[in-house]
Amino acid sequence: MPLLGKSEARPYHVHAAVTDSPFVMISDHAGRAVPERLGDLGLPVDEWDRHIAYDIGIREVGRHLQQALGCLLVEQVYSRLVIDCNRAAGHPTSIPPVSDGAPVPGNQGLSAVERRQREEAILHAYHDEIERHLSRRKPETTLFVSLHSFTPAMQDGRRRPWDIGLLHDHDPHSARLMRTLLEEEGGLHVGDNQPYVLNSQNEYSVPYHAGRRNLPALEIEIRQDLISDEVGQKLWAERLARLLPRFWERRKEMA
Repeated sequence: MPLLGKSEARPYHVHAAVTDSPFVMISDHAGRAVPERLGDLGLPVDEWDRHIAYDIGIREVGRHLQQALGCLLVEQVYSRLVIDCNRAAGHPTSIPPVSDGAPVPGNQGLSAVERRQREEAILHAYHDEIERHLSRRKPETTLFVSLHSFTPAMQDGRRRPWDIGLLHDHDPHSARLMRTLLEEEGGLHVGDNQPYVLNSQNEYSVPYHAGRRNLPALEIEIRQDLISDEVGQKLWAERLARLLPRFWERRKEMA
């Protein structure tokens, strides 16, 4: 029996480009849907409002940004608790049995067949859709942008001071340039590979799609308390819609 029924949502939602834009945006943790067969994974209702289920605020930021730029946006529809689409298949945190201290009964004791079902129905389908769009583009006219959000504090209470983080691996040049533009705005604390370090061992989307193509790429992480309401979501979308075209022009000038 397939994981997703015929009436259920596909694992991706595509917002098509309406302009000839260099930006290809993805949002790995935009959604928090769960296949009907999996129920609530054994989690209490309030856990689904936490960051363990999705990247709080980033779907709305991405949609406002896509409308402003007119570029392509591919969103993941299903919760990262079902399968994390920013992890390679088989990664230890791909289908977490425990997430930030919360046991996830529906992810415990899975067979190889059950894991493969989630990988094929959601993970691979989502990334195949991104590949389909990238395969039709010229690398020299493409910037790969991965959108995420992060919690204001660690589980142990340590605060994360950054307003926004820029993660990088194969393309530190783009991160440095975008950091300069953000800091020119004034008053922003910008993290360099903070609050996470981007590499092929702990992430998947940017290394897989952009790294192996050597595409210029930005992975953008915004602190969740700054985008938890519509005012913050629009503010950050407007900021990025202002800066990304400026970034692209400067990058071309420096090439």
